[in-house]
Amino acid sequence: MAFTAADVKNLREMTGVGMMDCKKALSETNGDMDKAIEYLREKGLAKAAKKASRIAAEGMAYADVCACCGAGAVVEVNCETDFCAKSEPFVNFVKDVCAVVLKDNPADVDALLQCKYPNSELTVAETIPEKVMSIGENLQIRRFVRYGENTSVAYVHAGGKIGVLVNLAVEGGIDATEIGKNVAMQIAALNPRFWDKSLVTEEILEQEKKIALALMDQDPKMADKPQQVKEKIVIGKMNKFYEENCLLQQEYVKDGSMTVEKYIAAAAKELGGSVKFVDAVRFLKGEGIEKKEEDFAAEVAAQMNMSK
Repeated sequence: MAFTAADVKNLREMTGVGMMDCKKALSETNGDMDKAIEYLREKGLAKAAKKASRIAAEGMAYADVCACCGAGAVVEVNCETDFCAKSEPFVNFVKDVCAVVLKDNPADVDALLQCKYPNSELTVAETIPEKVMSIGENLQIRRFVRYGENTSVAYVHAGGKIGVLVNLAVEGGIDATEIGKNVAMQIAALNPRFWDKSLVTEEILEQEKKIALALMDQDPKMADKPQQVKEKIVIGKMNKFYEENCLLQQEYVKDGSMTVEKYIAAAAKELGGSVKFVDAVRFLKGEGIEKKEEDFAAEVAAQMNMSK
């Protein structure tokens, strides 16, 4: 079966694969469009297997709230390069993954992979090799969190460098979106270790007290102070620890005269209701993933040796 330039163009638009690969696929399948797509999918699976060993440390953290049910989700999907992370096909893929989490509420990433991909008969797992084929990089769905109760507010910082999802208990029928966004921005900027001082364990407190006392013993001006005086100073340092490490006790960045906790209460009261912080998630793309250090000189030398 013969094929035309228009067939090559159509196949490229349908698959996102390069022109020469589309031409080869049609040649190998005698111009049969369906078989050509199958051929490219098979080649895409082979490419995906090769790319799977590459480290995917770039990508996007994305958060969204369902307009229908009010559930909120934050996801992290990784790719290999920053260039890919900013591309429209990758960004759309990340948003689709988030939409699946919102709709199907999977238990974990493995369950997510078995969910149907939006507007497709394929599962998410079956879709990934196609995306790898068209995008050209290894793709990994790393993690997600979904809130189905209370009021969720999503915030995406710097085009997907950080994704934050805040969960609030709202009463009085007020719109707490702005409050949630301001809290999310605080979380994105300062990355608190704890949401509230009540979550700081006794073990951590004892460790901080031990460090504070040790530092005082090394300070000539403090070393000879009575132990009782040192203990009072340590208590003051613990308050400072809360202010620096606990979200609700932190100074609110937009108004240094109040803490985040007081801001939430005051803003809610002004709207005629009440709001309480329940929980939050902050994803920083690529955090904890070791990036491979490329030795380009060695790579070029190896390729030159291989070509001899």
